[in-house]
Amino acid sequence: MKTDIQIAKEAQMLPISEIAKKLGLKENEYEPYGWYKAKISDEFLSRKASEENGKLILVTAINPTPAGEGKTTTTVGLGMAMEKIGKKAIIALREPSLGPVFGIKGGAAGGGYAQVVPMEDINLHFTGDFHAITAANNLLCAVLDNHIQQGNELGIDQRRVLITRVTDTNDRALRNVIVGLGGKINGVPREDHFKITVASEVMAILCLAESLADLKERLGNMLVAYKYDGSPVYCRDLKVNGSMAVLLKDAIKPNLVQTLENTPAIIHGGPFANIAHGCNSVRATKLALKLADYAITEAGFGADLGAEKFFDIKCRKAGLTPDAVVLVATVRALKYNGGIAKDKLSEENTEALEKGSCNLVAHIENLSKFGIPVVVAINRFGSDTEAELDLVRNICINAGADFALSEVFAKGGDGGTDLARKVVEACEKKSEFKFLYPDDASICEKIETVAKEYYGAKDVKYDASAIKAIKEIENLGIDVSALPICMAKTQYSLSDDASLLGRPTGFTLNVRDVTLNAGAGFVVVLTGAVMTMPGLSKQPSAYSIDIDENGNITGLF
Repeated sequence: MKTDIQIAKEAQMLPISEIAKKLGLKENEYEPYGWYKAKISDEFLSRKASEENGKLILVTAINPTPAGEGKTTTTVGLGMAMEKIGKKAIIALREPSLGPVFGIKGGAAGGGYAQVVPMEDINLHFTGDFHAITAANNLLCAVLDNHIQQGNELGIDQRRVLITRVTDTNDRALRNVIVGLGGKINGVPREDHFKITVASEVMAILCLAESLADLKERLGNMLVAYKYDGSPVYCRDLKVNGSMAVLLKDAIKPNLVQTLENTPAIIHGGPFANIAHGCNSVRATKLALKLADYAITEAGFGADLGAEKFFDIKCRKAGLTPDAVVLVATVRALKYNGGIAKDKLSEENTEALEKGSCNLVAHIENLSKFGIPVVVAINRFGSDTEAELDLVRNICINAGADFALSEVFAKGGDGGTDLARKVVEACEKKSEFKFLYPDDASICEKIETVAKEYYGAKDVKYDASAIKAIKEIENLGIDVSALPICMAKTQYSLSDDASLLGRPTGFTLNVRDVTLNAGAGFVVVLTGAVMTMPGLSKQPSAYSIDIDENGNITGLF
């Protein structure tokens, strides 16, 4: 089969003006970025605000494995398949980060014959949103350090600066740095850190903001440091939230592209789900709900991360009510969870499949706790046998989920029509959507609910630094009931230990630190050994990506 980039280059894309027209946009309601990309204007969002919403469908997955699951591929394919069965659908995705593109995981434009295009642009600089987020975040850091240098009128304790600089590449050498060296003229020396851009609070704020005014207010609410007397310093105290909003004035506008089959797609925002809240922007999702009968979105990594945060953070904050959830898995990945080595996954092994399906069942049961119908999509590989597929089908049905095979990678929309029909049926069922924990629970109660009821932990252990941080947050006078929690943990396991596959039990979840994202409106809980700045592997994808003298890119998946 051809590579993703070969397939993408052969796509018969429509000019973005035709995609916009298909959605009812007037010429003054979108801003073209070349022939095949556009920003959607605030005027269009306002014009559509009073229209009725379509159905909201979330696509999530089991815990990721080296065998691959295909969550974004399934999302794109489902959107195309909806149109094949005569339904009006639109896709709402996150933007890819350059970190995994040049690292190990890859891009986020789908795969095979279920991709959003132009694939190279989407996976690289796209419309510059991430660069704007990086610049806005680092402007805040520069202003803070300059304030300390220029006399420190606020009395900022440079040992207690919370905001960190960011960059959108994997660079472990920047995790812990010293800034301000080189003498008095170069600033006040202090310890600093870098996060990857997609883990920043500015990214989260952009994705949760309802408007430019809301964006500016949220930026101002960011807790950036503490003073020598222990009182908080917010971004608004440094008088820079307006300048940051200026840098983000275009980035807050959703991006319009298309699939290989010319289905409209909105791609906007891109927080990671293991170290951030893992969902595309509220503005993009709300707009998608106004533009089609079925709005299909995805959340990062497994349902223990992206889906839980989609429901408990994004839906809670934005007032969204999902109608169905699609849980993506592969026979190969389930056998991997059952203890089979990667090079043996193509061999039939129903015993390992049944053993590894405990991970699938855990996610079905967890998703059912939110009160919405679950459809399992098995992303089919050529090595899957009928005996294996029948086994998974029975496991899903016994766990209370519907089941469909998906072959969108190889067949595009035609390979997802059965899945599309099952999803339509699920959307017709009554949604009894509810959150995992109530607003008025304490921070620790929220953490322990997710850990015990969702991950399956027996206990939660807090480091001294985490206990101290929680007390400080509670002492700020902020209404804790307005603060859902954002768990930062490994994506590879339901636990905080990446080596515990399947459905681990009896484990203790280790909370090492807790931070307040006051502008975004949630508390980040750092567990286990998860890092907010990833590192590169020994053989990163950057080694194989190239461009020739004619501008043709190779090696990009």
